[in-house]
Amino acid sequence: MNPSPLHEQDFLQWTEQQITCLSRGDWAGLDLSNLIEELEALGRLEQRELGSYLQLLLLHLLKCRYQPERKTTSWEITITNCRDKIQDCLEDTPSLGRFLQDSDWLNKYYQRARRDAAKETQKPMQSFPKDCPFSMIEILAP
Repeated sequence: MNPSPLHEQDFLQWTEQQITCLSRGDWAGLDLSNLIEELEALGRLEQRELGSYLQLLLLHLLKCRYQPERKTTSWEITITNCRDKIQDCLEDTPSLGRFLQDSDWLNKYYQRARRDAAKETQKPMQSFPKDCPFSMIEILAP
């Protein structure tokens, strides 16, 4: 279970080597510590991707609700695209859905969206609710 220096020197070659070992059932040839680390990182990456789309979606929903006079087609397109991307994430990885049900996780991305909405609209942060004003049904509605 010694880490391979190849992992640091040439990541693509390292992944190809790991795939070859897995395909052949060469368990002894696997770089288990780095393989475990990379698999964990993949899971975090998918979670961050979902969070990124959620944050952008919440930002635009806030702008539409609290500055409706400035609503543009571009905002509507961004909302639609984010909803589509979130749906794609959930179709590809259904277990990500549990994060959308986690109020702490949702709040993390709502607070970032709230901060960005205040900057973009040039309204005080207090103009936006401290807690997310949207239900998950509203957030993901087509």
